[in-house]
Amino acid sequence: MVQAVQLPAIFTLSPTNLWNRHPNSPSSSLRLRSSKIRADGEEEHPFPPNAMRRKLDSSWMGGFSLGVDLGLSRTGLALSKGFSVRPLKVLELRGQKLEMSLLEIAQKQEVDEFIIGLPISSDGKETPQSNKVRSVAGRIAIRAAERGWRVYLQDEHGTSTDAMTRMIDMGLSKSARKESLDAYAALMVLERYFSESGQGTEMVLPKQLDLQEMLRKGPPSDFF
Repeated sequence: MVQAVQLPAIFTLSPTNLWNRHPNSPSSSLRLRSSKIRADGEEEHPFPPNAMRRKLDSSWMGGFSLGVDLGLSRTGLALSKGFSVRPLKVLELRGQKLEMSLLEIAQKQEVDEFIIGLPISSDGKETPQSNKVRSVAGRIAIRAAERGWRVYLQDEHGTSTDAMTRMIDMGLSKSARKESLDAYAALMVLERYFSESGQGTEMVLPKQLDLQEMLRKGPPSDFF
């Protein structure tokens, strides 16, 4: 069992490399929102997402990404391997069963990062569902860090609408659209993440220093 360190606030890394308080505070994780600036003017992230690595080095081929659209009863998944992004599946699980299933799928698909959609309203504010997503993401981040995997949050505003439009354009039937909507919403989350080169993500970082060290080392060399 992981014992969470109780802190009064969550912190985000600002462009000036200072830690700022954040009012919504899971007790087990930190959030890294902004990247640092190297001496040559290029942005540097302490735990760069795969999309950012790919932007800096087009020949970089390591690391697969799992897009996650968390819902109240259904969770959509999408997978990125290389430059290919595709809907994967929909899980009808909740709680610990869902979290363990996500980790098992990541292991099977050789994923080293989770891109989890964060609900944002049309006026740019977080919603009641946002706090639930943050709680789940915080728990997954702890288990993921034990394996050297990273967890990021990505604004998912409008992705369900975009997913429905995509499926209609593809000619999917009404029943197929209903069955696959969550997986295609996860796909839209991944596409947005890659289109922004990971710049719009927030990393969910465990507070435990030993887990942060595991993240720095990354997955075992024989994982991929």
